[in-house]
Amino acid sequence: MNRPIDPDRTRLDLNPAAEPPPRVQPPVAAQGYEERYEEAAAPRYEQPIDEQRYEQHVAGQPVVEQERVTGDPDQRRRRTVGIVCTVINVLCAVFAVVLALHIILVLGSANQSNGFAGLINDWSSAVSLGLRDLFVPANEKIRTFLNDGLAAIAWLAIGALLTFLIRRFALPVPRRVSQYRRVTR
Repeated sequence: MNRPIDPDRTRLDLNPAAEPPPRVQPPVAAQGYEERYEEAAAPRYEQPIDEQRYEQHVAGQPVVEQERVTGDPDQRRRRTVGIVCTVINVLCAVFAVVLALHIILVLGSANQSNGFAGLINDWSSAVSLGLRDLFVPANEKIRTFLNDGLAAIAWLAIGALLTFLIRRFALPVPRRVSQYRRVTR
């Protein structure tokens, strides 16, 4: 099949022997419309003509458009609330990790005279929320697992509750963020 190769042909053909369809020329617009709106002269498949604007222009009426007003008046408040909630979540997560590390060190029978193990033990006793003696089974590992595990879960719940409440009451009521104003041209 000796057929000339079309260098502009970029479509994927299921039947390469068929000729490409002819390009459709756009209809001729009203006189004077092209001068004011050059996009109307473009082919219809590239730039659609706004029928309402065209009708208003032909009828001699002013063209009314809507422009989007950029900017969010509550942006600073949203950013501040987001930062505060992030700090709260990070602190509560750090406290929960310290308690989890203490559980791991106790379950692994770590040497409490070691500096790291002593630091984690002291820090975990400070953030245990008074739950160190809630459960008192005879085995120290089970006692630590229950008490510090409950305190770690409590820290995660406290962080989630605080951020929920802060976002609920400090952020503005959900509303349409995009604001529009009418412009006559």
